[in-house]
Amino acid sequence: MQHILVTGGAGFIGANFLPYFLEKHPDYFVINLDLLTYAGNLENLAELKGHARYKFIRGNINNSALLEHIFEEFDIKSVIHFAAESHVDNSISSPEAFILTNVNGTFTLLDVARRHWLKAPFEYKENYTNSRFHHISTDEVYGSLGSTGLFSETTPYAPNSPYSASKAASDMIVRSYFHTYGLNVLTTNCSNNYGPKQHDEKLIPTIIRSAINQKPIPVYGDGMNVRDWLYVLDHCKGIDLVFHKGKAGETYNVGGRNERHNLHIVNKICEMLDQRKPLSDGKSYKSFITFVKDRAGHDRRYAIDANRIETELGWKADENFETGIVKTVDWYLEKYSK
Repeated sequence: MQHILVTGGAGFIGANFLPYFLEKHPDYFVINLDLLTYAGNLENLAELKGHARYKFIRGNINNSALLEHIFEEFDIKSVIHFAAESHVDNSISSPEAFILTNVNGTFTLLDVARRHWLKAPFEYKENYTNSRFHHISTDEVYGSLGSTGLFSETTPYAPNSPYSASKAASDMIVRSYFHTYGLNVLTTNCSNNYGPKQHDEKLIPTIIRSAINQKPIPVYGDGMNVRDWLYVLDHCKGIDLVFHKGKAGETYNVGGRNERHNLHIVNKICEMLDQRKPLSDGKSYKSFITFVKDRAGHDRRYAIDANRIETELGWKADENFETGIVKTVDWYLEKYSK
């Protein structure tokens, strides 16, 4: 039984990943370390309560003494690192937390792993030759695209917000531990995730919650900012594949090939709600769409070239946006109806 540390497992992507991973891999025991900030919620992991191969620990990835204790007590052989501050608006108003968690926290975690697994640079201890550190990152590190083109693994970094800058810095620290120490690291940069268990502050939950409460549905600027939308379970499958089959020291971009501008997302969800939960006055939920002042440094377009993970590892998204958004809207309708 191999013991693996997953950080940030009570957040959106982690809480979708853990049940999938535990069900698929009966030879792993998973320790989930999460500080349970506003974005972490143990209710997201209710299905794992009492699971024989799962343990939750509340704690901070900046706490090196705690990390050392976990690595020693559970003999951690690998790490999948989700834990991060991730909401761009919050990074604009309170950037310090993003540097502390995303940069310092990633460094602390990497260095504890290095000391536990290696006896010298490029020299693994006897029982840790297959240990690896998988870092989960974002396409926002690449900056903003024009109307054409895609982000590839060789696209130069050009982060435009404190959030994306902090993730870019953490990516570089992970890279340095491969080249300097020979640590077996992997990085995946994903496009916009959507699906069940996402925090209420994010775009799609905000649209659904605002609409059914008959409140203004806020849309930044002209609503024409484009994102590549990736269903969260497809992302989890990609992470699992890269963790097990990816080449050490490499980066893999994970994208859904589902570019949509924000106004399309809002209109699509409103049309679905018109069918599923029609308003008593017969109006469309689109009447609640409200354009608001654009946020600072709002990147215009992201789009990922997922060719590498598709061709080298055989990954392919199972959901397109039209199928994934149906599952997503139905999940949130059930949640917000309780």
